[in-house]
Amino acid sequence: MTKSRLSFSLPQRLTSRRGAWVSLVIVLLAVVALFGVLSSAQAPAGNSISPANSESAQVKALADQFPGSDEGSVLIVATHQDGAPLTEADLSAVGAMGPGIDATTGHEASRPISSDDKKAAVIQTSITLGDDNSVTAQTVKDLRTELAENPIEGISMQVTGGSAFGADIAASFEGADFTLLLVTIGIVAVLLIITYRSPVLWLIPLVVVALADRIAGLSTDALGSALGLEFDAGIISVLVFGAGTNYALLLISRYREELLHTEDHRLALANAWRGTAPAVLASNVTVVLSLATLVLAVIPGTRGLGISSAVGLIIALVAVLGALPPLLAVCGRGLFWPFVPRPGNGPTGQRMWGAIASRVVRRPVVALLAGGALLAIMATGLFGTSIGLTQTEKFRVASESASGLETLGEHFPAGESQPMIVIAKSQAIDQVRTKAEDTTGVVRVTPLGESTNGELGKLMVTGEPGPGTPESLALVEELRTAVHSVSGAEAMVGGAVAEDADARTGNMRDLLLIAPLVLAVSFIVLLVLLRSIVAPALLLVVNMVSALAAIGAGSWLSHMLFGQDALDLQVPLLAFLFLVALGIDYTIFLVHRARSEAAIHGTREGMVRAVASTGGVITSAGVVLAAVFAALGMLPLVTLGQLGLIVGLGVLVDTLVVRTVIVPAIFSLLGDRIWWPTAPPHARHVEMGIPSTDAQEGESSHGTYSAGDTLTH
Repeated sequence: MTKSRLSFSLPQRLTSRRGAWVSLVIVLLAVVALFGVLSSAQAPAGNSISPANSESAQVKALADQFPGSDEGSVLIVATHQDGAPLTEADLSAVGAMGPGIDATTGHEASRPISSDDKKAAVIQTSITLGDDNSVTAQTVKDLRTELAENPIEGISMQVTGGSAFGADIAASFEGADFTLLLVTIGIVAVLLIITYRSPVLWLIPLVVVALADRIAGLSTDALGSALGLEFDAGIISVLVFGAGTNYALLLISRYREELLHTEDHRLALANAWRGTAPAVLASNVTVVLSLATLVLAVIPGTRGLGISSAVGLIIALVAVLGALPPLLAVCGRGLFWPFVPRPGNGPTGQRMWGAIASRVVRRPVVALLAGGALLAIMATGLFGTSIGLTQTEKFRVASESASGLETLGEHFPAGESQPMIVIAKSQAIDQVRTKAEDTTGVVRVTPLGESTNGELGKLMVTGEPGPGTPESLALVEELRTAVHSVSGAEAMVGGAVAEDADARTGNMRDLLLIAPLVLAVSFIVLLVLLRSIVAPALLLVVNMVSALAAIGAGSWLSHMLFGQDALDLQVPLLAFLFLVALGIDYTIFLVHRARSEAAIHGTREGMVRAVASTGGVITSAGVVLAAVFAALGMLPLVTLGQLGLIVGLGVLVDTLVVRTVIVPAIFSLLGDRIWWPTAPPHARHVEMGIPSTDAQEGESSHGTYSAGDTLTH
């Protein structure tokens, strides 16, 4: 059987009376099998923010060779609730908490250390770390309970430090992913009901996409466990729901359109599958290949997110093109009740989009300048945008560990909360200590003993600058330069501040490497789909400018609305990737239709008809995708909220401005030249003896559109 015959028969097999039921049985068996095989899969825990081969990561690995490597540091900060200095009686009362703290943590706590201004005191202790943050979180919770049950009148006690901070992150995520799932499902359900105006139809795509999301979750958990990947499951779920719903909207919209011309709903569905599958497949390949470029990222969470998200989107594609058509075929035309499309009803909802497109192609220069001006204004938000959040800024909601760090920084050297760790050869540790003490900005250097084999020594270096500030990052580099100069020491600097410095370097490297690769992937897909050089190049430039504008506007809004002075490290790269790759989706949906329309009506009229036909579904798809990304704001980390805001805003601008105004204006200005170097689609039809109805000459002849026109499929 030939390839063309196979491509022709697949939609028939999915939608025929017998084939639909057979397909559903196969889908059901596959789902049951996957659930059975993957039900016990669990993704590995991990939240590394710096490259695996970075100096801070190497220090963290070497720390396992020291006694107490399974312990984490905790700080208890005591202050007067009215801000008054602590008296000797207050310090004695705080010190008397020691036995209770020791009994709770299993480790001996230090005596209270008073600040220079006498307004705060800190107790240092350790806790035994669990296998993951949730276990550690319980220990921190028990310690806080111990302090709360034995209060000191007028004294506030805050548990903070690196281990407490990680525990608070784990605690803040308890139930958050389930809440995100419920909110996402609710958003999609409401928008599908509004889109379809049917009390029944919305359930079909929602069930299919929800099933795909569940399978994607299990599959990525298993993959993550097998490959040791780190990723955020919430982002994957949002991508699967957003992209899967977009694919379903495109297919069902074309199906409804075909029902206006065909009595046989199965034939209409098969035609719709053939008409939309190439665009859906091309858009999926674009996003999947773009995500696949993240395998080159050095940041573990970024690399893991790329691989797992690509798997999730492939599953969404298979579900929509394989499981949704037989379900629609079995349910029949009545699914659209009460607005059931029938032959002779005429196209619905196209008059507005056709009118907008007609105005754009009549005055393309004005439209292009207006759209470009809007993007330029949005992009001004990039000026002054800084990258990198401090540890206390990463929470969307307040936490005791974050407020404790702020209190600590007000009364002690700001670097006290996150000291740096230096590991070097034991025979050179004294020289390394001297170099560290002589480094400007270092407050104190404390020896922490030797490794179990005696070959390595460890130092704790307390700096003066606050963690996450430019001064602290500069101090890391100065300290590294100093200790690296000790011959034979093989000294390395780690700790939270050093990890932050390495994370910044790694994220910048990933952005400069992966952003061009994403653009290259998108260009190649458009090149293959459109068989043109001019169109892909211009469309990609527009998409890139739109992405940068969204990042600028999102950064400005984050500052003005939420008081966030910087974007988190991973946000620029992930936002750019999602905006370019997902934005190309809508380009593909529109231009693929424009090319088929241009074959009959010519380039300019074909674009008008393409906007008229796809304007409603692309807008619906954009609103759905923007809404599900906005749902990321439900999660407690600022990183995800910023990503949701930027991508959601960008998708809306891409849908309402780029696809509706800028792209049609470009096609109108260039006309047939947009398809260079290939011949225009309508010219090839003329060569084949199929007449074109487009009057390409003269500005007055190509801008008309009648909502009652019969569209050719």
